[in-house]
Amino acid sequence: MAPLQQLDTYLASNSYLGSDAKATQEDYKQCKDISAASIDAKAMPSLARWHSHVSVLVEKYPKVDYRGEAIPAGKAPNLGDAAPGGGKQAAPKKEAAPKKEAAPKKEAAPKKEAAPKKEAGGKKKEEKGEEAAKEPTPEELEKMKKDKLKKVMKEGGKRGVEIEGAADMGGLQFFCTSVDLPEGDLDLLVESMKAMNAKSDPTEEERKGGSGHIGKTIFSAGTEQLAVVAYVPETKQGELSCKEWLQATLAIFSGEIVSTSENLCSGRVKTNSDKGVFPLKIREAMIVEANNFLRKKGLFPEDDSDDDDEMVFGDDDFPSM
Repeated sequence: MAPLQQLDTYLASNSYLGSDAKATQEDYKQCKDISAASIDAKAMPSLARWHSHVSVLVEKYPKVDYRGEAIPAGKAPNLGDAAPGGGKQAAPKKEAAPKKEAAPKKEAAPKKEAAPKKEAGGKKKEEKGEEAAKEPTPEELEKMKKDKLKKVMKEGGKRGVEIEGAADMGGLQFFCTSVDLPEGDLDLLVESMKAMNAKSDPTEEERKGGSGHIGKTIFSAGTEQLAVVAYVPETKQGELSCKEWLQATLAIFSGEIVSTSENLCSGRVKTNSDKGVFPLKIREAMIVEANNFLRKKGLFPEDDSDDDDEMVFGDDDFPSM
């Protein structure tokens, strides 16, 4: 087994040991070999984060992941490249060959005096530099904001149609998935949820929304936080509390609730590099936790059904259009 400090250094810049993308049998093996009591979470936060996450996966998904795909074998990492601070050790520098003695330089001819630059040309260069450094006007910022919102709603509307179709096919009434374009912005993620729930117009050439009757928790990762929004339609509020669902999902990484209502609640988990909490790294574990809460309530299929496992949705389950 590799030294724990060396593993922590490697995991500071990598999500897993056996693969860059997902947990593997290599992660499972090394996790089982390491006792949780031997890890000092303050001194080795990245190793502690990885061990906690993989321990959950080992117990709940020993052979297949939450999508029903087999856990890959993985490949042991080259820990020799893990240097203190998360960087790679630099290769030793080769000793420089002795410099050849330079031939005597010829005496340079006297330089001609440069002609004075035209004032007009100089002004043009200054104007170009000022234009490049110029900040957007309030009008331009407002347009950028509207364009961003339009793209977010389009992504949400298309995802709503996909969720509706998947629910009709599999008979499920609750889904967990993620979207990209809000980029961790909680207000934009709420707008994305609204677009998913909007009534679908059958006369439109490109259908949007249509999943307002389906409960959902959606996620969006940004640099500063993982935004989370939970939605429970009125017809299902007797079976599931929107606030309790969100609380259970956020609890795994000590997230905070930002707003609550009977049918729509929002929250977030902020980035904490000291504790190894990064939005992209924790997103999969959060989706698993949201689905586990549904299972406890009897609102989601258990793992022993291969067909049902395929209906658990993450960010990669819906193809981008």
